[in-house]
Amino acid sequence: MSDPNIPFVHLHFHSEFSLLDGANRIDKSVERAAELGMPALALTDHGVMYGAIDFYKKAKKAGIKPIIGCETYMSHGRMHERRVEEGTGSQSNHQVLLAENNEGYFNLVKLVSLGHLEGFYYKPRIDMESLSLHSKGLIGTSSCLKGKIPEAIVRGNMKLAMELTGTFSDIFGPENFFIELQNHGLEEQQIANRGLIEIARKTGLKMIVSNDVHYLKKEHAEAHDIMLCMQMGTVMSDPKRLRYGADEFYMKSGEEMLKLFREFPEALSNTVAIAERCNVEFRLGKDLHFPTYDVPEGYTQKQYLIKLGKEGLRRRYGVENLDEPRNDEGKRIADRFYYELGIIEKTGFINYFLVVWDFIKFAHDSGIPVGPGRGSGAGSILAYALAITGIDPLRYNLFFERFLNPERVSAPDFDIDFCQSRRGEVIDYVKRKYGRENVAQIITFGTLGPKTVIRDLARVLEIPLSEADKLAKMIPEDPEMTLEKALKDSPEFRQTCDTNPNAIRIMQYAPILEGLARNPGTHAAGVVIGEKPLIEIVPLARDKEKEPVTQYEMSPLGDIGLLKMDFLGLKTLTVLQEACLQIKRNFGVEVDLDTLPVADDETFALLNRGDTIGVFQVESKGMRDLLRKFILSKFEDLIAMIALYRPGPMNMLDDFIKRRHGQVRIEYDHPLLKDTLEETFGVMVYQEQVMAATNVLAGFSLGQGDQMRRAMGKKDASEMAAQRTKFIDGCFKTNKIAKEKAGAIFDNIERFAGYGFNKSHSAAYAIISWQTAYLKAHYPTEFMAASLSFEISNPDRMKIFIAECQLMGVQLLPPSVNESGVLFTPIKNAIRFGMAGIKNVGHAATEMIVKEREANGPYKSLVDFCARLDSQAVNKKTLESLVRCGAFDFTGATRSRLFAGIESALGRATAMQRDRAVGQFSLFGDDVGGGAGSTTSEELPAADPWPQSVELAAEKELLGFYISGHPLAAHQWILDKYALASTETMRDMTTKTRTRVGGLVTQFAKKFTKTKQEPMGVFQLEQLDGVVEVVVFPAAFADFGVYLREEAPVLVCGEAINEDGLKMYASEIYPLTEVHKHFAKKVSIHISSAKANDQVLREIKQVLRSYPGDIPVGLCIEQPGGEKVFIDTDHSFKVTAKEALVRAIEQVLGEDTVFLQVNPSPCLRPPRAFNGARRAAQ
Repeated sequence: MSDPNIPFVHLHFHSEFSLLDGANRIDKSVERAAELGMPALALTDHGVMYGAIDFYKKAKKAGIKPIIGCETYMSHGRMHERRVEEGTGSQSNHQVLLAENNEGYFNLVKLVSLGHLEGFYYKPRIDMESLSLHSKGLIGTSSCLKGKIPEAIVRGNMKLAMELTGTFSDIFGPENFFIELQNHGLEEQQIANRGLIEIARKTGLKMIVSNDVHYLKKEHAEAHDIMLCMQMGTVMSDPKRLRYGADEFYMKSGEEMLKLFREFPEALSNTVAIAERCNVEFRLGKDLHFPTYDVPEGYTQKQYLIKLGKEGLRRRYGVENLDEPRNDEGKRIADRFYYELGIIEKTGFINYFLVVWDFIKFAHDSGIPVGPGRGSGAGSILAYALAITGIDPLRYNLFFERFLNPERVSAPDFDIDFCQSRRGEVIDYVKRKYGRENVAQIITFGTLGPKTVIRDLARVLEIPLSEADKLAKMIPEDPEMTLEKALKDSPEFRQTCDTNPNAIRIMQYAPILEGLARNPGTHAAGVVIGEKPLIEIVPLARDKEKEPVTQYEMSPLGDIGLLKMDFLGLKTLTVLQEACLQIKRNFGVEVDLDTLPVADDETFALLNRGDTIGVFQVESKGMRDLLRKFILSKFEDLIAMIALYRPGPMNMLDDFIKRRHGQVRIEYDHPLLKDTLEETFGVMVYQEQVMAATNVLAGFSLGQGDQMRRAMGKKDASEMAAQRTKFIDGCFKTNKIAKEKAGAIFDNIERFAGYGFNKSHSAAYAIISWQTAYLKAHYPTEFMAASLSFEISNPDRMKIFIAECQLMGVQLLPPSVNESGVLFTPIKNAIRFGMAGIKNVGHAATEMIVKEREANGPYKSLVDFCARLDSQAVNKKTLESLVRCGAFDFTGATRSRLFAGIESALGRATAMQRDRAVGQFSLFGDDVGGGAGSTTSEELPAADPWPQSVELAAEKELLGFYISGHPLAAHQWILDKYALASTETMRDMTTKTRTRVGGLVTQFAKKFTKTKQEPMGVFQLEQLDGVVEVVVFPAAFADFGVYLREEAPVLVCGEAINEDGLKMYASEIYPLTEVHKHFAKKVSIHISSAKANDQVLREIKQVLRSYPGDIPVGLCIEQPGGEKVFIDTDHSFKVTAKEALVRAIEQVLGEDTVFLQVNPSPCLRPPRAFNGARRAAQ
C-alpha cells in the first residue's frame, strides 16, 4: 500500500470506455485506488460518460469516493463548424471537466450530449459558448498537452495562453479552474509545465498534478500500445503509428507523484481538496423517469386502468360484472384482478401499465402483429385483460409475483414481440406520443472476448491469421468462456499456449486486454422513454444511423429510473400474419390465432412426428428428437419441453421422459407437493413451482417464495443459510414437518432451482410454437409460402425450407412476371416463387411490376412489359435477371432469344412511350401488347438455345437453387446416401484415393486404345457443384460401358487423380436407379417405445411388404432413458432399400427414424492397375 499520508487523488483517469485507448477496467481501478490508500478517484473518459453509473456503484462499494467527470473535446471555433486547424489537421482540443455537485453532473450530461448530437466532427466537440452556458457546478482544469492552454504555450504563444486562462477562469470562476501539471518524461510537457507554473504565479490560480492514467500498471504499457494499434487499424511495426512516447501513463501512487512534483506538494493536496468538494449523489433505485399517460377527462389514472381492465376481462372471460361475480370462477378472476391492482398501485406502476397498454393498442389497431408476451409479464391477469399479453395466467397457473414482487419492489419489465418488418412503426408512434426528444434507443458494447482478442492481437503482431484462427478455435464454445477458463478446460489450448512461440506471444498481452469494451453498438430492441427530454436525464450519443442512443447501457438506465422497454422484432409473427392472409385469400377462412384450439389431433401428430421445420422454438434436430420420444398429449407438455430444452436441465430429460411414460415411479418429497408438481411428473421444472412449494409447505407468500428462488439462483451462502432456516421454521410452523425432513426438501428444491425456468416465458413461447405448428398441419402450402417469403435474404434457410417443401410434396414453381407476387404465393398444392427473391430485382421493381399487372392485366410480351413500366425502376439489368431465371417463359420463346432481344425491346418500348407522350396512337388503338408493339417469338433476334447447364447455372445464381429441376435433383437422396465424395471434396484428396461419386454423363466420347484398338470411354461427370473428367479404360468399359449414354445418371467408383487438374479413373459404373441393389446392406427402423403400439407396427409391416427385395430389416426400440433394444425382423420382411420405402416409413414415424447401412468400401471389386491401361491408351 502507498503511504496514505501523501495526499493525492487521480483526477485525470481513463477507463476501458475511452474505447481502445483506456485499458483500465472499472472494478480493478477502484480496487487499485483502495490499495494505494486513495480516498477518491475520478473518471474522465474521452468525450463520453459510458461508465459513470457502473463506476459510481463500484467505487462506493469499494469505499472510494467517485468523482464523475469527462475529458471533453473542444472545437477550434464554433462547435457547429467543421473546422480543421491548418498545419496540424487537428479538429479539437481536450478539456477536463469534473462535476462538483448534482447541478454540475446534469450540466456535464448536457455538454457531453451536445458534443455528440450537435458538435460531432471526427470527435464529439463542445465550444466555449456551450461551456459558458452549462458551466455551473463544474470544475475545469487546463488539461493535458492537447488542452488549449498547454498547446498555446508549447507553440510559444504565452499571450494566447494567458488570454485563454482568463476566459476559462471567467467561465468556471477562479475557485473552479485549476492549472494541471503532468510529467511523463516528455520534452513538450517540460515546456508546457514551465509556462503553466508561470501562469499560476501571475493569476493566483491553484495548481494540481495528474498522470493522465490510461493503464493500471507500468508493465501494461506495451499491451496498451498494442491496443492503440487495434484502434487505428495498424500494426506494431508501422513506424508512423500513434504512440504515447513513454511508459508512464499508469496509476501511480502518491509517493511516485510526489517524486515527480516535489517542488509543488500543494498541487498534490489540491487534488484531495477538489475530491472533497465533489459530491455528486445518484438516487439509484429511488427516482422514476416514466412518461405520463394522459387519461380522458373525468378519470384518474387508477379509474381508467380499472375501466380498461374490466372491459378486457369481459372480453377474455365473459365476466359481465367484476364487482358482483356470479360464480366461484368469476370471484377468482375478480380477486386476482384487484389483488394485482393493489400491488400495482402500491408500487406506483399504474402509469406504467397505461403507457404499455397504449402503444400495444396502437399496434393492434394498426394491424401490426403482437406476440403473446415473453418473460414474467405473462403472469399478470391485468396485462392479459389489457391485451399486453396473450396467455391466460389462471389457466396455466402463472404467478404475478414473479413479475412484480411486493416483497422486493423493482421496476416491472414487459418484453414485447412485434412483427419484425413493422416494429419501427410502434417506436415511431411512441416518439410522436411522448416527444422525439424523450425517446432513444439503448447503447451496447462489443468486448474483446477471448477469441476476438486473440485474432486482434495476431493482426497487430503480424502473426499469420491461420495460426490465430487455429488457436482461437481451441477455446471451447461457451458464452461465459474466458481465457483463464479455457486454459483449464482445454488441454490442447493450454499445451499450445505453453509451447508455441506465437501463442506465447499472444498470451503475453491477451489477459490484460481480454474483456475490455471494444466498440459501441445499439441494443437490438431496447428503447427508453422519459417524462422530459432525455438530455436532461442521461448522456446521449448517436448510433451509425445517426439516431439518438443513451450512453448508459440497459442496467444503469434501470438504476436511474428510466422506463426501458424491449421492442423486439420477431420474424415468426410476420410469417404468421402472411400465412393467415394467404389462407383467407385461398380459402376465405379468417384464422384467429388467439382462439386456436389447444387440443388439436393433427397438430399433436405433426409435433410428435418431429415434422417441425419452420415451427417456432422446436425445429432444431435435438428438439425434434425430443418431441418424438416424449409424445405430447396436452399443451402443457409443450410448455415443459420448451422449458427443459436448455443446456442446464438437459441431463434431466431422460428421467423426465421415463416419468412421462410411466417407466419410473413418481414420488413426491411431501404429499402437499403433488398438486404443484403433478403436471411435470414430480420434477421441479419451473421457477413458479419453487415459489408454490414454499407457499404450500412453509407458508411463505408467493413474493417471499420468489425471494428464496432468487437467493438460490445467486448462490449467496449467507443469504441461503438465512432462507434455509426460515423455510425449515416455516415448514414446522405451518405443517408440522420435521426439521430434518424440511432441510432435505429445501436441499432438493435448491438443486432444482438452479435449473428452473420462467414458466410464464415458456408458456408464451409455447403459444407461438402451437400457432405455427397448427398452421403447418392444417394449411401447409400457405405456411411454407409465408416462411419462404421471409427468408428471401437468407440462402441457407431458403435451402432448408425448399427441401422441406419437397418432403411435404409441395411443388415450387418458377417465377413469372404474370403470376408471381412480390413474395412467395401459394397456389393449391404449389408455391410460386416470389419476384423479390430474384437477385438484381428487389422489392421496389417487383412492387411496380405487380401493381401494373393488377391494374391493366397480364403482360403480353417482352416489349409490352417494357412499355408499361418505368425503365429507370425496371432497368436492363433487372430485365436480364428476369429473363435468365425464366420469368418470361410464358412467351414460348427460348431464354436465349429473349435475352438477345432485350436491347431492341427496350428501344421499341421507349419509342412507343415517346409517341404516346406526343399523342401519336396506333391506327388500331394503344394496345401495345397486341398491336404494333407486340413481340412474337419470330420477331426476336435469332439465337441458339442455351445449354441446360447454362440455364440451370443462371437459376442457381439468381434464385439460389435450380428451380427448373436439375436432372440430378431427382436423385439427391441416392447421392446423399451412397456417394462418398463430390467435386469439391475430391479436390482435397491425395491422388489415387479410391472413392465413389455420382452425376450425369455429359460429353461422352467412345475412343480406342492406340496399340490394341480396344474400346474405352471419356466423359464429363456433371454434378450439382461442378464437373470432373472421367476416364474409363478398356477393362472397365467392357463391363460397364453399356451404362454410358448422354445425360445418364450414374455412380462412378474409382480413383481420384489430382495431377494437372482433377480427373477420375473409373473401375465400376452403376446407374443411380440401381445403386441400392449393390451397396445397401441393411435397413434399420428406430421406433420410440411410446409409439411402438399395435397400430403403428401394423402400418410399418404394410409398408415393408410393399417394397419386397433382398435387404434385411432391423428394428430398434428406443426407451425413454436412451436405452436401445435391437430386433431383427423375419426374413419375409426383406426389402428394396429405395427412397420411397424410407419416405413411407417416415410418414408413419417421423423424419430421421430410418437408417440405411451402406457398404463403406468405395468399390465392390478389387483395385485395378491403371498404369498399363493408361500407357495403352496414349
